[in-house]
Amino acid sequence: MNLEAELIAKYAEGVLDFSGLNLAESNFSSINLSGINLSQANLSVANLSGINLSKADLTNAQMNVARLSGANLTDAILNGCSLNVANLVRADLSRAQLCGASLVRGELVRADLTRANLSDANLSGADLREATLRQVNLRHANLSEANLRGCFLREANLEMANLQGTELGACDLTGANLQNTELRQANLSLANLTGADLRGANLRWVDLRGANLSCADLSDAKLSGANLTGADLTNANLTNTSFVHANLTQAKLIKVEWNGADLSGATLTGAKLHGTPRFGLKIEGIICQWVDLSTNGDRSIIQNFTPEKAKEFFNLTPPSLQIIIDLPLNHQANFVLAGTYYKISQEYPALIQPPNIEISARRTTLTFCIDNDLTLFSTAFIAVLPFQDANITKTNIYTMVDMMRAEFIQQQDLKSIKIVKQLIIFLSKAMRKAKIIEETNRNLGAAQKLSFFKAPTRTVLTNSHSKNLTVYDHPQFGKKIPNNEEISDKSVYTIPDFAVIADFIKEFYCIG
Repeated sequence: MNLEAELIAKYAEGVLDFSGLNLAESNFSSINLSGINLSQANLSVANLSGINLSKADLTNAQMNVARLSGANLTDAILNGCSLNVANLVRADLSRAQLCGASLVRGELVRADLTRANLSDANLSGADLREATLRQVNLRHANLSEANLRGCFLREANLEMANLQGTELGACDLTGANLQNTELRQANLSLANLTGADLRGANLRWVDLRGANLSCADLSDAKLSGANLTGADLTNANLTNTSFVHANLTQAKLIKVEWNGADLSGATLTGAKLHGTPRFGLKIEGIICQWVDLSTNGDRSIIQNFTPEKAKEFFNLTPPSLQIIIDLPLNHQANFVLAGTYYKISQEYPALIQPPNIEISARRTTLTFCIDNDLTLFSTAFIAVLPFQDANITKTNIYTMVDMMRAEFIQQQDLKSIKIVKQLIIFLSKAMRKAKIIEETNRNLGAAQKLSFFKAPTRTVLTNSHSKNLTVYDHPQFGKKIPNNEEISDKSVYTIPDFAVIADFIKEFYCIG
C-alpha cells in the first residue's frame, strides 16, 4: 500500500494526525480530508484539486506549486504555510487562517477568501482577479505587484499593507480600511472606494481615474502626482491631503472638506466644486481654466479663469459674522448667552458651533465662522435674536436683500439675480426659524432682562474675499450711556448705499 492509500485508510479509521509527513507530488484529488492535521507536512507539487480540507490544520505546511483548484479550505488553519506558485483558482478559503503565509505568485483567480485572516501574509505577484475578499484581514500583508482587478474587498482590512504597483482596477473597496497603506503607483481606476478609510495612505502616482471616493477619508493622505481625472470625491475628507502636481481634471469635489490641502501645481480644470469652501488651501502653481459650480455637476454654472483669477478663486478667507456688543461680558450674561445659543442651534444647526468670544475692558466681540458666503445674511438674522437691537438689524438685512433683488432685476444682471435668489431662499428659511425660536425659546426672555443684551451693537459681515459689510451700527455705539438708561432699538441707522452692498455680494457664487 502506497503512502497516499495508507493515509486515506487511516483517516477512514478516525486517525487525524499526519503532521510532518512528506507527501510531495502525492495525489489527493477530490478526497475528503476534513479536519485532518497536516501541520509541518510537505505537500509541494501535490495534486489537491477539489480536495476537502475544511477545518484542517496545515500550520507551516509546505505546499509550493500544489494544485488546489476548487479545493474546500473553509475554516482551515494555514498559518505560516508556504503556498508559493500554488494553484488555488476558485478555491474556498472563507474564514481560513493564513497569518504569515506565503502565497508569492499564487493563482487565486475567483477564490473565496471571505473573512479570511491573511495578516502579515506575502501575496506579492499573486493573481487574485475577481476574488471575493469581503471583510478579509490583510493587515501588514504584502500585495505588491499583485493582480486584484475586479476583486470584491468590501470592508476589508488593508491597514499598513503593501500594495505598491498593485492592480486594483474596478475593485469594490467600499468601507475598506486602507489607513497608512502603501499604494504607490497602484492602479485604482474605476475602483469603488465609497466610505473607505485612507487616512495617511501613500497614493503617490496612483491611477484613480473614474474612481468613486465619495465619503472617503483621505485626511493626511499623499496623492502627489496621482491621476484623479473624473474621480468622484463628493463629501470626502481631504483635510491636510497632499495633491501636489495631481491631476483633478473634471473631478467631482462637491462638498468636500479640504482645509490645509496642498494643491501646489495641481490641475483642477473642469472640477465640480458646488458647496466646497475655497480657503485654507496651498495653491502655488495651480492650473485651472474653468470650474463647474452647479448643484449636480451638470455644467449649468461655469466659471472661467485667467491664471491670476484662478489663484484668487482658490485663495479665499473663511466668511464670518461679528456681533460687537458695547459692554464687557460678565458671568451671568455669559451663562445666559451660552444657553440661548444652544437652544437656538437646536432649531438652526448652522449655529451649532459656539462663537469665538473676545472681551475687552469696554466691549465684547462674538465671531461666528460661516460655511458659505450665501448664508451670511441668514445666519446674521438668527444670531442677533438675543439682543435688543435684533428687530432693527433683521429689518436692515431684509431691506438690503430686497433692495438688491429690485436693482438687479432692473439692471437685468442675471448672475447677480441668481445670487440674490439664493440669498432670499436662505433668508426665508431663517425668518421662519426665527419666528419659531422667538415663540418657544424662554432663554430669549431671560436675555432681555440683562443689561448686556440691551447694550448697543454693531453687526458686521465679512465675505470670503475679506470685504466687510456693516448691516447695523447703533448710533450710540461707542458713546457712554448713563447707568440704567434704556437703549432704544428705534435709533436711526442708514443702511449702506446699493453700490456698497452690490460690491459685497458680487463675488459670491451661486449654488443652485
